Amino acid sequence: MPPSETPVAFLKENSDVEAVQLFITDPSGVPRGKTASIGELERLFAHGRPVAGSILGLDITGTDVDGSGLVWDTGDADLICRPVPGTLSRAPWLARPTAQLMLSMYALGGTPAPADPRHVLARAIERLRARGLRPVLAVELEFYLLRAGQPAGSIARGEGRIEAYGLARLEELAPVFDEVYAAARLQGIPAETLMSEYAPGQFEITLTHRDDALRAVDEAILLKRLLRGVAAKHGLVATFMAKPFVDLAGSGMHLHVSLAAAGTDAGASGDLASRNSTSGNFFASDDLAGTPLMRQAIAGLKATMAESLLVFAPNGNSYRRFRSQSYAPIAASWGINNRSVSIRAPLGPPASRHLEHRIAGADANPYLAAATVLAGIERGIVHELDPGPPVTGNGYRDPAVKRELPQTWQEAIDRAAASQFLRAALGAEFLKIFLAIKRQECDRFSAEVTDLDRSWYLHST
Repeated sequence: MPPSETPVAFLKENSDVEAVQLFITDPSGVPRGKTASIGELERLFAHGRPVAGSILGLDITGTDVDGSGLVWDTGDADLICRPVPGTLSRAPWLARPTAQLMLSMYALGGTPAPADPRHVLARAIERLRARGLRPVLAVELEFYLLRAGQPAGSIARGEGRIEAYGLARLEELAPVFDEVYAAARLQGIPAETLMSEYAPGQFEITLTHRDDALRAVDEAILLKRLLRGVAAKHGLVATFMAKPFVDLAGSGMHLHVSLAAAGTDAGASGDLASRNSTSGNFFASDDLAGTPLMRQAIAGLKATMAESLLVFAPNGNSYRRFRSQSYAPIAASWGINNRSVSIRAPLGPPASRHLEHRIAGADANPYLAAATVLAGIERGIVHELDPGPPVTGNGYRDPAVKRELPQTWQEAIDRAAASQFLRAALGAEFLKIFLAIKRQECDRFSAEVTDLDRSWYLHST
């Protein structure tokens, strides 16, 4: 059942609902908001709702980031949040009959708020559309289900069993996943394949390819919230932390992208779509490497990956995921039917040809990751870049693959701060805010004295 488009229709179909949870996604990808009475719903759709603009200037722990310019520089002023179309639905994991509604933030004059990451993606889509191109996008999310801090399920990690692709874990946790899929149907989220990933308690759910890329990423945001809600109802924690356990696989977020014609209303001067004779998938080809346009897109992603890594790996823990032969890529590389690279050309019928961007962690903000990927694709096509030959075999050990990505969080912050590409891709004001947030987090994270510090140094130095 798709979500209702109007509050009147929703209230007619859901007369028992007593409250509505309102949330917006902040630059770190954290949903933040409040619970309102259901009586406020129609007024919210008509006029929006004042919300402190500083809600988008918090670090991942919810602490103010004064350097964002969104707190005391503005007097902690309100901006206006408005509903995201198609996101009003029930939150069936909550005991009290409750609805859920995604919001997006605007300045008082009606212009998009620079700090809202959803607007960053909308601008990236519009830039491609102005060139006659429409991105078709799908998101894959990896995550762990935990019970008491350990992977859920009776097949314990202590037994030394990975059970990748195993059905036993899916069957054991079927009551949880049955409820996940039922809730996804209720909310209109096109959840597809479920699989047991390369660690106990680790799973992946794929979403349908959408020719509305903004909606595709909205659905990823909604699915993450749904998974957390249903898991909590079953006494579990669903975590998208990049590397929860040192000895187990990290969790990634893979973006699948192709390009089609934007439509008859698009087509600016120098229209990139004019290079293609087909009105379907511009990457479609009998060649597994796709069309020249697809290879240019891949080249753009390779060329911009190092300076963009902070978007794909935004947290201190993110960098623990990048290990050789870990299914997490460690270089700006590409290959055909190869999971040891960061950009993969998957198998499939010619009409389904697309690229898979594999470097982002599951902890990355999906709006920012998608916006940066689309901007990298645009860069490669505009400049007709060449990705070089694809990696064959083990990309972790290929001597031709250059290891030029930042190795630490601080290095990634410094590379992002110097990046003219990111400044254009995300917007100068958004990048300033994002850097302020990540610098504060990095400083706090680095200052923390951990148990490992004490274990290594307390008695030996």
